[in-house]
Amino acid sequence: MNIQKALYPFEVPANEADRLVSVRSLLPSHISTTPELDILTELVKDVFHAASCAVTIIDEDWQRIASTAGIKATSCAREQSACTYVVQSGQSFIVQDMSSHAAFFDKAYVTGDPAFRFYAGFPLEIDAGLTLGALCIIDTQPRTFSADQCEEMRRFAQLASALLRLQRKNIYLQHDTEHLRKNALTDPLTRLYNRRALKEHVAPVLRQLFTQKQSAGVLLLDMDNFKTINDTYGHPAGDKLLKQAADRIRSIIEPADMPVRIGGDEFCIIMPTVQNAEQLEEVANRLVEAFRVPFLISGTELVSAVSIGTLLAPEDGQSGEELSYHADKALYMAKARGRNCAVRFDRSML
Repeated sequence: MNIQKALYPFEVPANEADRLVSVRSLLPSHISTTPELDILTELVKDVFHAASCAVTIIDEDWQRIASTAGIKATSCAREQSACTYVVQSGQSFIVQDMSSHAAFFDKAYVTGDPAFRFYAGFPLEIDAGLTLGALCIIDTQPRTFSADQCEEMRRFAQLASALLRLQRKNIYLQHDTEHLRKNALTDPLTRLYNRRALKEHVAPVLRQLFTQKQSAGVLLLDMDNFKTINDTYGHPAGDKLLKQAADRIRSIIEPADMPVRIGGDEFCIIMPTVQNAEQLEEVANRLVEAFRVPFLISGTELVSAVSIGTLLAPEDGQSGEELSYHADKALYMAKARGRNCAVRFDRSML
């Protein structure tokens, strides 16, 4: 994975950083519905005779549910959500028949239960120009949507937005602007830095270190066997595993080091405390040993070791792009050597 240009499997709006600040100002750590939102989603479902209605919030990686009525909408990966298209454009998004739409015909919620067909989502805003999610209705039969129905849904979306603004006012009493900014750069699951923090926080620290002619260690980690565990035991188990993995990383590194969840089961650690190859090797080996210990998830021991690509900056790379490329090469070599190990980058890998 390119740690300089983390790839999204979906398009993000140009104002994504500001949008995430808006999202986190409403949902700094978790989502809690309100009676007013529940009444609204139930009303919208009944007015449009839909199978389901939901108020969704699109975070960095996930669709989160603020309220739902009818067939219960659930949290899912952002790329799986139709509401992602509302956030992407800032406009309403309507699909008359999802089974014949290129983006949805093979989705599990279309091919299997609950066999959704129709989708209509309208943007929600609590700050002007920043779409944080959608008020959507979903049905199990294809259908059309008239201009009058679109206008009625827009009004309901405006009401939902107003209710979310009221909810945020209470949060503002407890969280100042700096705290909100920190949340926007933090992965909500692991509480490590998120991939956006690489550009907005980590990269400036690296530039300052290079200016001062100081070194830093860089580790790129990929958990072995995570996908199999996630598929076998389910996403809740996978989430618990990732939280424990983050705790193990924190237990090894120093407070000044910067651990980042790149996405999925991939992590990057920038370590200003590492000044030479010996220290780099020591930290990497300690992490490998830590991940060899089975994880205890809901009473079951699960094994997910780690492969690590390591390098020392600026010796092994001076620009963000070069560091990213070289770390990827070292990680690839660690996997090629059987995984469950750490490999230092060298020029022969190019």
